[in-house]
Amino acid sequence: MSNEHAKILWADDEIDLLKPHIIFLENKGYRVTAVSSGLEAIDEISASDFDAVFLDENMPGISGLEVLSRIKAIKPATPVIMITKSEEETIMEDAIGSKISDYLIKPVNPHQILLSLKKNLDSKRLVSEKTTSGYQQEFRQIGMRLNDQLDWEEWSELYKQIVYWDLELEQSGDPSMREILSMQKDEANNQFCRFFEENYIDWLSGREASKPEMSHTIFKNWVLPEIKDDKPLFLVVIDNLRYDQWRVIQHALTDDFRVDDERTYFSILPTATQYARNALFAGLLPGEIEKRFPQYWKGEEEDGSKNQFENELLTEQIKRLGRNFDHSYAKITNLNFGKKVAESIHSLSKNSLNVIVYNFVDMLSHARTEMEVIRELADDESAYRSLTLSWFEHSPLRDMMKSIADMGAKMIITTDHGTMHVKHPIKVVGDRNTNTNLRYKIGRNLNYKEKEVFEVLKPEDAFLPRANVSSRYIFAQGNDFFAYPNNYNHYVKYYRDTFQHGGVSLEEVIIPFAICSPK
Repeated sequence: MSNEHAKILWADDEIDLLKPHIIFLENKGYRVTAVSSGLEAIDEISASDFDAVFLDENMPGISGLEVLSRIKAIKPATPVIMITKSEEETIMEDAIGSKISDYLIKPVNPHQILLSLKKNLDSKRLVSEKTTSGYQQEFRQIGMRLNDQLDWEEWSELYKQIVYWDLELEQSGDPSMREILSMQKDEANNQFCRFFEENYIDWLSGREASKPEMSHTIFKNWVLPEIKDDKPLFLVVIDNLRYDQWRVIQHALTDDFRVDDERTYFSILPTATQYARNALFAGLLPGEIEKRFPQYWKGEEEDGSKNQFENELLTEQIKRLGRNFDHSYAKITNLNFGKKVAESIHSLSKNSLNVIVYNFVDMLSHARTEMEVIRELADDESAYRSLTLSWFEHSPLRDMMKSIADMGAKMIITTDHGTMHVKHPIKVVGDRNTNTNLRYKIGRNLNYKEKEVFEVLKPEDAFLPRANVSSRYIFAQGNDFFAYPNNYNHYVKYYRDTFQHGGVSLEEVIIPFAICSPK
């Protein structure tokens, strides 16, 4: 808000003595209406809109606190700055309890008045300008870094930096800067996909000495060291949780937990639940699970849940790692079961490890594709984050976490993969046995342009199951999604601007892992 448009109401029974202050503000561009009683102030606020009110606490007739109460009843959003001769604590507590925006002690000088106005009227604009200026300064630095040969650690840090600015600019309300950031994020994804394609197979095969922690290694390397005999550990896996969604959820935890350590790890391919979450619990890659535990692996062409043996795979991994402790496992896919787990969570305190898998965010992304009302509620990434936070704050999972804090237990929050806001269709042709996922395809007779995808011609190179001799995998990159030529326009219109997973992008691959202790 510019000063030229700011209307100020000033109520003080000694208003004539404040004439120099009023002239000072008018010279700064503010428009000031001066009154000498509380009743006049109420009349003015009833008749006109003001951007701020200066209110003397001690006026004859009705008190300043009563005037404050009536102003808030008429115009609750209008900032009121209380001015008082008294420093008595109870008066200040009453005023603050009545939601004053600021208070000043008489005698006041013009610069105090101006500072209070700037704080209350211009703070949002100043924060926005500072945020925009900060990103403008870092824009070039991020652009220069994208031209470097970044390693996996540097990519993780760069993605965190992009998410930071995404969240900051969301608050600033500057659409032009957000558009610039969106373009820079697309460029970052293009570069990251090339980097990922060049290194992924080497990471899995062990040919690359420096490699990120991945889905199949985090339990052994990051979770197991946190398991102690004397206190329970809760491992909460929120399916399909992006790093930016974690950052907004994190703020809702601050009353109960402190985050001791926040890390990111890389999801394996496909970045989809059947592969990534089974790998997390098995401590093995999908091809290894299929060979070692064929009874626990279901192929793409088989009916039924592909993740119904996670607890069995976890039990086998704990045994393989030479550990012996009590653990529990609960997968929550509906509200009623979530409430049941929340009500009985204290009974789990005797276990060294308790695993809670929560599927809501994944269901939200699917619902957003299928249901028009959810598409409208979450029409972009900012709204998608907001919807996730709203769910979390009112969910049984939040109740569980409060109980975990109450019992003094440590908690790890992580996920299996992220999700991508898809925009650009890529044509692919497959036979009737080709899977339906929009971000990865498996098949014998896939037809596509090689330059548009990340292809794995030999599934065993990526430790992936091979359905038959000529099977291959292809993965969509960045914000691409696969579309069939038949009924192409309808298909593209239906799926464009939805959130999908299974492919290669910063949002799907680089995912959160946070160790939290109760406060």
